[in-house]
Order: sequence, then structure tokens, then C-alpha cells
Amino acid sequence: MDSNTGRSQIIDLRTVAARELEPLLADEILEWRRELDWDFQPSAKLVREYASTNSLGGAALVLDGQVAGYGYAVLEEPRGIIGDLYIRPQHRSPQHEAVLFRSLLEALSGTRQITRMESQLMLTGPVAAEAIQADAALGGKTVRLFERLLLSRDAAAPLPEERASVRDRFHIEPWDNRLLHAASAIIAGAYKGEADSEINAQYRSPSGARRFLSNIVEFPGCGNFHPDASFLAIDRVAGNAVGMVLSSFVADGIGHISQLCVIPEARGAGLGRELLRLAVASLYRSGARRISLTVTASNATAIAIYEQFGFRPVRTFFAYIWEA
Repeated sequence: MDSNTGRSQIIDLRTVAARELEPLLADEILEWRRELDWDFQPSAKLVREYASTNSLGGAALVLDGQVAGYGYAVLEEPRGIIGDLYIRPQHRSPQHEAVLFRSLLEALSGTRQITRMESQLMLTGPVAAEAIQADAALGGKTVRLFERLLLSRDAAAPLPEERASVRDRFHIEPWDNRLLHAASAIIAGAYKGEADSEINAQYRSPSGARRFLSNIVEFPGCGNFHPDASFLAIDRVAGNAVGMVLSSFVADGIGHISQLCVIPEARGAGLGRELLRLAVASLYRSGARRISLTVTASNATAIAIYEQFGFRPVRTFFAYIWEA
């Protein structure tokens, strides 16, 4: 690494020793817990493992010879995903975040067979998001922003009553991994034409949704999957799967609704509310003190339901999309 002082550099993350990332990861773990009620340690462990073998593709921001920030990307052709971007608080500025983001985007857009970039950066705020968008535009790339919200509620707060009519129409069964195929079809149907399918291209097909669900169930990015607070609903007359809710624990005592969706044909009957009620009650019984979820800000219907359940906004962040 160039140790010259008095200037900033963007360098290949694979040239950074794992020990040089330790101060950043320590700060990031603290910030995720303080700002988001989220345990970042499992993700930090993966970063360490890849960095130790110099196989983590990405970029690092170096200020005065010290690593001040990093970001990494993964390839899922034809998508490239910016999985994380973090700059230590004492060095953070919208300009630094924009420069680091641009370096990652340029690397992805210059990669053969990558025609789309997706990213959701929960610690990057609105001012930085605007700087990222403007900086990308200067480089000739259009980055679309989608406002997202992190909502939270006290797990012990009262819940609305169960609606008997919902159970009359729908059979709701506990989660089983054998339901992955049916759940994938629900996601593809529920998000068709919705902003969320613009944010996550995997929502557009059952096969893509299957990969998305496998990541929730098998990997720690969305916390530790909690099947006891996850359910799938079947229409008793039509016989098809029409709604689902998946839950995780993202920290000790912090539950998270990682997916809640209902296909259009089954909406308006209270199924989404009942799935949410079941998940929240089950997370509480399993030891959750607080429960969080994320939602796209333009989804006014979903936000109204969450507010009825006592969820309140605690943070605004953005999804970033670029397409060739």
C-alpha cells in the first residue's frame, strides 16, 4: 500500500491486509448495533475470511496512508451487488462515500456480462445518497434511488385481535423448507409491477425468488432465520399458496420480519395483517424485546398496516439501482 500522507486514494481491496480492516470492522459492528439494533458480527466474520485470502473484490479509501473506508461487491450475473460500503465516522463525508461508491460501480459496469447493479446501504443517509447519485451522473451513469424505511416496535406492545374470517378463507401453516417452491411463486406474484421488483430483480421470477429465499434461510445477512415465527398461507378454495411471512433474529433479543407478502388476488381480506400478527407474537414468545422490518417508502398500504401494529420509522436509507 502507498504510505504517502496528505492525500486520498482509492485502491483495490484485495491489496489491503485483513488486519488493516480490523479498526473499520470494529467501528462498523458498534454502529450497526447502536443505529440499527443489528448484530453485524456474522457479516464482519465473512469479510475477515475473504480479506485474509485476498479474495474480497472491492475498493478501499485510504486517507493519509491509513485505510479509512471500504466497500465490496459480488457478482451474480447479470447482476453486480454492492454488498457494503463503510467509512469510519471520523473520516465520513458524502463526498468520500460517493467516490468510494463510484469506484465500485465503475468496476462492476466494466465487468463483462454485468448489466445491472443493486445495492442497499442501511448506514448511508439521504445526503450521501444524493451525492452518490450526482457523482455517478458526472461519470455518465444513471443511478436510481428508492427510499426505504427501517421500522421498529416494542415486541411486548399489544397486537390487534385475530380475525376469524381470515382463518375461514386461508389455511396458515408453519414454515417448512419444503415450502420453498411455493414461497418462490408467492414472491414473484406479489411483487409483479411493484417498486420492490425494481429494487431486487430476483423478485421477478420464481427461480430468482428461490435464490433470494435460500439466502434468507441459509445465510446470516438477514440474521438467523427463525422458522418458528415464519408461516405460509394457502387459499382453502383455490388450493394455491397466496401469502407468507419469514422472520429472523438479527441480534440478541431483536427480531426482524425479513419478508411479508400476499399475492394481489388474496389482498383485502386481512391476510397480511394476520401473518404479521402471528410472526410478531411468535417472535415475542421466542424472546424478542424489539422487532424491526424494512419497507419501501412508496408502499403506503404496507406502511399503514405496520403503523397499526405499532411500528414506527427509526431510519431512512436507500436502494441504489444502475442498469446498462
